[in-house]
Amino acid sequence: MARAGTIYLVGAGPGDTDLLTLRAARLIESADVIVHDGLVDRSILDLAPSSAKLISVAKRRSKHTMPQEEINQLLISIARSGQDVVRLKGGDPFVFGRGGEEAEAARAAGVSVEIVPGISAANGAAAAAQIALTHRDASSIVSFVAGQCKGLADQDWAGLAGKGRTLVIYMGVKTAPLIAEKLMADGLSPEMPVAVIENGARPSMRVLRASLAGLPDLVVRENVISPSLIVIGEVTARDDALAALAQEAAI
Repeated sequence: MARAGTIYLVGAGPGDTDLLTLRAARLIESADVIVHDGLVDRSILDLAPSSAKLISVAKRRSKHTMPQEEINQLLISIARSGQDVVRLKGGDPFVFGRGGEEAEAARAAGVSVEIVPGISAANGAAAAAQIALTHRDASSIVSFVAGQCKGLADQDWAGLAGKGRTLVIYMGVKTAPLIAEKLMADGLSPEMPVAVIENGARPSMRVLRASLAGLPDLVVRENVISPSLIVIGEVTARDDALAALAQEAAI
């Protein structure tokens, strides 16, 4: 009986090849099969050998090329054929990457699985924008939520944002009006500063700022696209972060 392969759930980080872990880079460079998301930058896929088979399972809002259950079975099938498979995800596989579901499916099927963490989208984008998610003078708590999911209006976000707190919202561009309305209804000040980081840690990155009340208009006016993160909190308006960006723009 042929040896079963291993499924490697690998975080590709926010998009810059220099931000890959050494383990991730080595697995990509020696891969036989790579199953990747649409958010994985082409420069990272170019690290794979020319003989590697690249399979895209890109997901877009309301348009999934392959349901999650089929992705799980694809990974298991490849591994059972005797090949190792690199499942490449933007950011970190266990931070809104459905890595947990894929790992559970692999274990249930008796297939070996290894998790290779990556720099999360929040960490990578915030660092590139020079926004400290925590700061002794502004925030001692940081929370991560998904802004695009079923039952968003019914979720309890009370206490996740406000003085001394930072809220990072993934996948929130399309639901920005609902997010702003929801947080203000929970008592958050309409003047709370907000930053939207589009294409974080990539050459095309934009960092846009507004108040919470102005977030929906900002998204429309600036034609913000995904992938983008919304960061809500006083850390987004600190003078040191704004000065650093101004200095960078002047170079």
